[in-house]
Amino acid sequence: MTDVADVNALSFEKALAELEAIVAKLEGGNVPLEESISLYARGEALKARCDALLKDAEARVEKITLGADGRPAGTQPLDGE
Repeated sequence: MTDVADVNALSFEKALAELEAIVAKLEGGNVPLEESISLYARGEALKARCDALLKDAEARVEKITLGADGRPAGTQPLDGE
């Protein structure tokens, strides 16, 4: 496993996959206490990375607006309804 510092270099998909593996390992209950603490810290960093990437993606998503004739007329921010 890598250091917490390199989490910021991971893509959303890789961070999520690693987070899911950590959760499964911790839920299994067969991990020594010290390793559990390290895994938990790594999981927190991965969760923060996934949250940041999702927020960034949400900020970039746009909604297509339709004109009176029903044809695409432009875009606007997703939550700018």
